[in-house]
Amino acid sequence: MLSLKHIAVSSFNENIAYVHKDCEAYKIDDIKNLTKVEIHGGVKPIYAFLQVCDDPKLVKPNELGLNTEAFKLINLPEGANISLTLAPIATSLASIKRKISGNILSAGEYASIINDIAAHRYSNMDIASFLVASGSFMTAPEVLALTEALIGEEVIRWDNENIVVDFHCLGGIPGNKTDLIITAIAAAYGLPMPKTAAKSLTSCAGVADTFSVLANVNLDETDLKRMVKENRGAIADYSKLPIATSSKIISSVERHLGLLQPQHLAASILAIKIASGVTHLVLDIPVGPNSRIKSTNEAMRLRKLIEYVGDMLSLEIDVVITDGSEPIGNGIGAVLEARDIMKILRNKEDAPQDLLEKSLFLAGRVLEFDPQLRGGQGYAVAKEILLSGRALEAMNKIIYAQGKAPQPKLGNLTRDIVASQAGVIESIDNTRINKIGVLAGAGQYAGAGLDLLKKVGDSVEQGETLYRIHSVSATDFAFANSVVDGNNGYEINTKGSY
Repeated sequence: MLSLKHIAVSSFNENIAYVHKDCEAYKIDDIKNLTKVEIHGGVKPIYAFLQVCDDPKLVKPNELGLNTEAFKLINLPEGANISLTLAPIATSLASIKRKISGNILSAGEYASIINDIAAHRYSNMDIASFLVASGSFMTAPEVLALTEALIGEEVIRWDNENIVVDFHCLGGIPGNKTDLIITAIAAAYGLPMPKTAAKSLTSCAGVADTFSVLANVNLDETDLKRMVKENRGAIADYSKLPIATSSKIISSVERHLGLLQPQHLAASILAIKIASGVTHLVLDIPVGPNSRIKSTNEAMRLRKLIEYVGDMLSLEIDVVITDGSEPIGNGIGAVLEARDIMKILRNKEDAPQDLLEKSLFLAGRVLEFDPQLRGGQGYAVAKEILLSGRALEAMNKIIYAQGKAPQPKLGNLTRDIVASQAGVIESIDNTRINKIGVLAGAGQYAGAGLDLLKKVGDSVEQGETLYRIHSVSATDFAFANSVVDGNNGYEINTKGSY
């Protein structure tokens, strides 16, 4: 037996076990390759990669150290008696080899793969192999099988609710936080909307990042159900909920690798929504040359796939294809995006009209899930709810129920990016704008980001400001400035070209 020790190291969802080279319970000299071990002593065994050290200050010969992820999983106090054995190779890895060879996998094989991932039998490298293997092609039944496996056993139940709505955007468009406005309108209308949202790993701000500027998003299942019952709406960071565990693990690896395959993304989104107890979903697919989905044909194929999976899993889905050619709204980054949202809810004259109109259009689609509402009436009802102030009232109830957040400050390191010539804004590169925003610190600091002052179709004079960079950190500010000088993301046509 060995004594458990917590090694305060985080390894991005990778479980690591540390033993001394003179370990009293295991002959380390016999281990020649990267080895996964099975650790016993808790309620159930956990799996971890073995690391060997010769510094007794880190772990003594009678100790086994676990990094933060593994220590949380084993759920035992330091000093507890534990043991380890070599872990057998996960049997489902054979299915990944079959997928690499071009085979179609069965539902049982996908279930085995996802079960092994959820049990942490896979390393991040193994998960990456799965993502690459299945990224080349997946049939519709395979996407269905993956979605079913990702849902898992934990599903939130909404007693006495025949309709539970949600909205999700496939992403890739800076700004575009229609989710929060839609939640306020749906809640004001009376449709229950448990909005599960994510924090960003690769963009300037996820929905959870933006709403965390306004309120606490760390809700457990009990809190979420109570908030929705009392206020008809809530916005929760889904990573804090006990649902779709394997999807969280896979998404982390996927985003770190930059592998966002549409079929994987669709399966993950649908699994999370079904595990959240959602019965009716509006899903937005933005299309544009610098969006995640590049063409209408690609969007139509994805739409049919999503509708097929939804039908098979009894999830009513309204898939909407929208314009994703430029950023939506003026703010890019959590504080700036929250500012735009509140301007719209408060009916301010300077609220961004593109974000306003898109939110009303999509909110109308959500409201039309109500069988009492005639088709085509959703937009008008959504607009009335917004203009009357009922949406703002609903949002304020949600904010105060979840716990109003202290207002973070907007970054005071600023630079105005100006037009090099007079003309008309012809295009804005979403990818470039997102990169500049991330380098400026958005995603790490709520107050960092870009404030867009000009959009496509606007006229500009030479030297007029296109957007303003906000940074909190001097290092981030310098990075953003070094990148923006090469390409600021805006294409300007000279006057008279239109």
